Amino acid sequence: MRRLLALLLVGLAQVARAEEAAPPVRADPVAPEAPARQPYLAPGALDTIAVLAPPPQAGTEAEAADRLTFARTRALEGTPRWALATADVAGGARALLADFSCALGTSLDSTQLPVTTALLERARLDVAAAVEAPKEHYRRTRPHVGNGLPVCVARSERLARSASYPSGHATEGWTFALILASAAPAQATGILRRGRIYGESRLVCGVHWRSDVEAGRTAGAALYAALVASAPFRADLDRARAELAAVLARPAQPPEEATCAREAGAAAEPLP
Repeated sequence: MRRLLALLLVGLAQVARAEEAAPPVRADPVAPEAPARQPYLAPGALDTIAVLAPPPQAGTEAEAADRLTFARTRALEGTPRWALATADVAGGARALLADFSCALGTSLDSTQLPVTTALLERARLDVAAAVEAPKEHYRRTRPHVGNGLPVCVARSERLARSASYPSGHATEGWTFALILASAAPAQATGILRRGRIYGESRLVCGVHWRSDVEAGRTAGAALYAALVASAPFRADLDRARAELAAVLARPAQPPEEATCAREAGAAAEPLP
């Protein structure tokens, strides 16, 4: 009995040490139903409220330009650019990896890139932290609120209540583009172009102002600069670089021609 009790106590002590050593797990603020590990950056490591300029004030030329872009992009409903923007509503590592397929010249499947997917999903927690503070600070209303003009997503009270500045999608798309461009530098131009288009899709959808998207790119660039100072991030990026190089060395699996054509069209035509 004593021996059994001693073994039990030893086992409990080992479990306690393992739990203490394991990275804490918490809910993903982007997808609360999906548990995720800690972000790379400590809380408060990047002050995006200080980094970003305030959104345009009512009555200024910048605010008028935002409203003009929203009005003009409503005419894109039903066009290939609208279809691309609708497809770009999906966020997260798995969806965005697929979105960068044309830029990388082969269809990207997250199941073939587990290290890269894990890196992006963890960095996504940092994206959420980077946009949460300025969103709560400025509480800017989205452009579609208070009118019945077409948007490419389902209108909901939750979307209407969520703050507009900066764009979380634009921040995520630009952060991921910078990460993937570093992991596959030979394809950096196409990757960064796709990251820009992904953010601009929020203008086409009508759920963000132009200045929201521009602020998202700034936030993404600031976040990437902070991430590369993190040793765990750099180690994961090195592993992702090797994994991605191995996938790109295989015979290419051509992405859908129609998808790549839509992306090329979006890149060639500036938004109104």
